[in-house]
Amino acid sequence: MLCLDSVTKSIENIEAEIIVVDNKSLDASCELVRKNFPEVRLISNKENLGFSKGNNIGVKKAQGEFLCILNPDTVVPEDCFENLLKYYQELKKPGAVGVQLIDGSGKFLKESKRNIPTPRVALKKLTGNSSSYYNFKLKKEDKGSTDILVGAFMFMKTEVYLNIGGFDEDYFMYGEDIDLSYRILKAGFQNYYLGSVKVLHFKGESTIKDQLYVNRFYEAMYIFYKKHFKNYKTSFSLVKQILKLTMALERIKLKSIKNRKQTFKETLLVSESKCLRNKVANRLNSKIKVSSKITSEVENSFIIIDSNYLQYRDCINIMTNLKSKNNAYRIKPRNYNFIIGSESKYLKGEVIDLS
Repeated sequence: MLCLDSVTKSIENIEAEIIVVDNKSLDASCELVRKNFPEVRLISNKENLGFSKGNNIGVKKAQGEFLCILNPDTVVPEDCFENLLKYYQELKKPGAVGVQLIDGSGKFLKESKRNIPTPRVALKKLTGNSSSYYNFKLKKEDKGSTDILVGAFMFMKTEVYLNIGGFDEDYFMYGEDIDLSYRILKAGFQNYYLGSVKVLHFKGESTIKDQLYVNRFYEAMYIFYKKHFKNYKTSFSLVKQILKLTMALERIKLKSIKNRKQTFKETLLVSESKCLRNKVANRLNSKIKVSSKITSEVENSFIIIDSNYLQYRDCINIMTNLKSKNNAYRIKPRNYNFIIGSESKYLKGEVIDLS
């Protein structure tokens, strides 16, 4: 609901459609979309077809000149697509365009802009050296060309996506964005990055990080190297061995992760609604401090942002400005009685019902 609410606001001044592809959710997602967003075109699959196939199905139904592949665990600012459309006109032979992604704690996600993960680059990354894996030539606020983008947010012309063949359905989930980005480059287009547009990507919301995640992630990387770099015999063989080792280490890491409850100095509500303050106080059984704005001195606080009071762009900016202050953030979507947020890419986020 949070993602759809932000997208709805971002296209108010643009002729656009929203297509939601549901891969057999086990909760009430489809019912909530039908009830709260009747204008959305909902495609409800009878089985989990995976990220690649699900998106390909959705794109085939799209009617617009442009499309944006977007994860459900994202929040976009109000001027997101207007800025992207403007930037697109400046570009030479554009393929896909990505943006500055931040996580639920406000930290920049380096995978927003990456280089081609050749076997040599991959080996360095798998052994702890990511200097060649991420595109450090571009600063996070910059704009310019980059090779690989993230499937959580990919903006491009629909004809480019279709001409390239869309996502490779051999990838169930993970790796398909690297593959698509690379095929766009091989087709003679250039991918780009626009750092002035910040999009919140909670991570861990659309997929719980568990053993199945580990298997799918590393299997996807194996598919990619087998498909594009199989002729690099020595490097490819070494990549396979290190992938197996890294997968085993990641399983051990996941088992050791515990959802530790953080103790906060205070709970802040950025809102003017007394009704919301009372709801939050009753639900959390805590004293709530209401504030019209958040200053740069705020730290170690549980911050709840009311999107009826602030724009989503302001919510994202607050999080990025205070990323090193050890705060936790929850956002209340417009017209909905819950708050949502996440601090870890390894753990599923938290939804607190206020009704």
